[in-house]
Amino acid sequence: MGVAVALIILVMAYPNLPSLDVLTDYRPKIPLRVYSADGHLIGEFGEERRAVVNINNVPEVMKQAILAAEDDRFYQHGGIDYAGILRATVTNLAGGGKRQGASTITQQVARNFFLSSEKTYTRKLYEILLSFKIESNLSKDQIFELYINQIFLGQRAYGFAAAAQIYFAKPLRDISIAEAAMLAGLPKAPSAYNPIANPKRAKIRQQYVLRRMHSLGYIDDAQFDAATQETLVVKRELMDYSAHAEFVAEMARQITAERFPQEVYSRGLKVFTTLIKGEQEAAYSSLRKGVMDYDRRHGYRGAESYLDMKPLKSDQDEAIDLALQDIPDTGDLAPALVLAVEPKQIKAYRKGGELITLNAEAMKFAAKMLDAKAPPNKRIMRGAIIRVLKDDKGIWQISQLPEVESAFVAVDPTNGSIRALVGGFDFNRNKFNHVTQAWRQPGSSFKPFIYSASLEKGFNGNSIIADEPIVINSALTGSQDWAPHNYDGKYEGPMTMRRALARSKNMVSIRILQSIGPHYAQDYASRFGFDPAKHPPYLTMALGAGSVTPWQMVTAYSVFANGGYKINPYVVREIRDDKDQILAQSAPIPAGDDSIRAIDPRNAFMMDSMLRDVTIYGTAARASVALKRHDLAGKTGTTNEYMDAWFCGYQMTAVGCAWLGFDQPKTLGAKETGGSAALPIWIGYMSRALQKVPVQTPTPPEGLIANGEGRNLNYIYTENAVVPTPALEEENREAETAPATPYFDLQPSD
Repeated sequence: MGVAVALIILVMAYPNLPSLDVLTDYRPKIPLRVYSADGHLIGEFGEERRAVVNINNVPEVMKQAILAAEDDRFYQHGGIDYAGILRATVTNLAGGGKRQGASTITQQVARNFFLSSEKTYTRKLYEILLSFKIESNLSKDQIFELYINQIFLGQRAYGFAAAAQIYFAKPLRDISIAEAAMLAGLPKAPSAYNPIANPKRAKIRQQYVLRRMHSLGYIDDAQFDAATQETLVVKRELMDYSAHAEFVAEMARQITAERFPQEVYSRGLKVFTTLIKGEQEAAYSSLRKGVMDYDRRHGYRGAESYLDMKPLKSDQDEAIDLALQDIPDTGDLAPALVLAVEPKQIKAYRKGGELITLNAEAMKFAAKMLDAKAPPNKRIMRGAIIRVLKDDKGIWQISQLPEVESAFVAVDPTNGSIRALVGGFDFNRNKFNHVTQAWRQPGSSFKPFIYSASLEKGFNGNSIIADEPIVINSALTGSQDWAPHNYDGKYEGPMTMRRALARSKNMVSIRILQSIGPHYAQDYASRFGFDPAKHPPYLTMALGAGSVTPWQMVTAYSVFANGGYKINPYVVREIRDDKDQILAQSAPIPAGDDSIRAIDPRNAFMMDSMLRDVTIYGTAARASVALKRHDLAGKTGTTNEYMDAWFCGYQMTAVGCAWLGFDQPKTLGAKETGGSAALPIWIGYMSRALQKVPVQTPTPPEGLIANGEGRNLNYIYTENAVVPTPALEEENREAETAPATPYFDLQPSD
């Protein structure tokens, strides 16, 4: 009777089982992946982190570990392990509940694709019937491949290929026996045996899998002993890509989601950006260094927080790991717990399990917070949570999370492709993209656009302008009387425009703007991509009192770099589907196309000449010294009360813009100028970007004639030009006798 009932159920239920199309035409949800221009993965987005792998590409050790952990008779049975079911049934009846299962790999495939995980006899029956159907339609290798790619393994990882990358930062083909055993132990309970969240339980499960592999003859005694003793290095941070390009990856995600909203996270789309990996890493490192150097100049602020040490049984208690686990790393700034403070050293427990020692030299930076009189909520003592990082010599130093922010962006001026972009100090801490979203005053870095406008009104590099105090009444400023001053409070009297730009003389810029008219300058600046509404037509515009973003500034400076063309920066080169077919592609208009000409080529050439003086003997002279080249051009910028520090500059093949400031604007501190705070970031990037680029300067276009010689060499338009006032005899004499780089030893002034 029992057999008859079973046959009736089988005959009635089997025809109603779901189609296996989802298995035979397997299309898993593959996340959106973002790549650099040279093919390096820089971001991944989707609910499921998955990397589909063919069964032939799965290493034998991984297959053996899975079989040992889940179903060692997989290749012998027909989908159901009858002995296992009988054993589980007896256990469950004896225990008065559904405590144990005996699922084969085939049953798990059936459950993962078609059924829920609830433990009921009805679901178990359908699972068994589905297993028969799967076994009769697919080969063992096909079933095993589905299992390897579909099973959930924690940390949003689906499939063993994704798990190998997530937990061990390795492709599946490179994992060791010990690592394979750890991964194979996850399907039973991905949360309980997660090596990140539960390292001890994960280790116990791994040892069980290794014993099973050994007893089944998959590994010999020597391999078993080596795997048992191997120390696994589990990756703690999920977002570990080949380059730090989180802001660009997010920009690419938004662009792709707007274009393909329904399938952006499941279709396996691949987005190729314009970033160059090496240059992106150089920009990231340089910005981080620039911010940390600034932060260090302004002193240590004290411990981040404190951990109650009384409940701890020892200085290696598991509670320490748990407490530090909740504190995120910020790049190379790792959290650490102070265990002991001694006169000449500090002992600390770094996140990740390492005991470190900070020597007396490292303690100097935090000396004030080591004193007994330091504020109790900031003092470094046992239980304090601090930040540490290794210096260039590999020695641990005390550090801290900086409060200041920064941004850097670099573009190819010939076509607009973004070569590097860092939108802030740390994306995971602050996702606000300062390159595209931060509207700040540009200060003196805006002056070149006023100068460029004046060239169209008949001025040239040798035009003489008075560098003398000036008072502007409220009718002209739009608010109140205004008595501007130079950065250094010094005035040099009449000087050439070229020298005034190099020395960033505010009085000269104001007088130039007075002469050409604020409305004309406002309109002219729009040619570079600036929004006129953000730059009211008052004389304060001469000192960069409007609002810009670094994205706008790098666009604008590209006009000088490429001979007068306004390129349109873009960050996504193309979008491809999972079959590598191009779905969308950028079509930039290159410099040289008359449809994007912004300014006269003569104007661009003359501005380039003056802006190169800035980097040779002006406020950015350290650029030429550091990079040992004379084909660099650019301009520093510092706003009132040192709120913002800028440097925007270029070589003919690359344009970069660096900014540093606080999100809630406040002073950066005395002498924190564009030349001291922002320029080093630009130099750090350019040292990589220009590594193999020969020195090159633009050729004078038609319509210019030379005027002067030596350092006083200048060009003027051959037509429609106002003849400038001849240079003062004293000025000429100074120019002829001065050394080639007379201001290298001076502090940058702005």
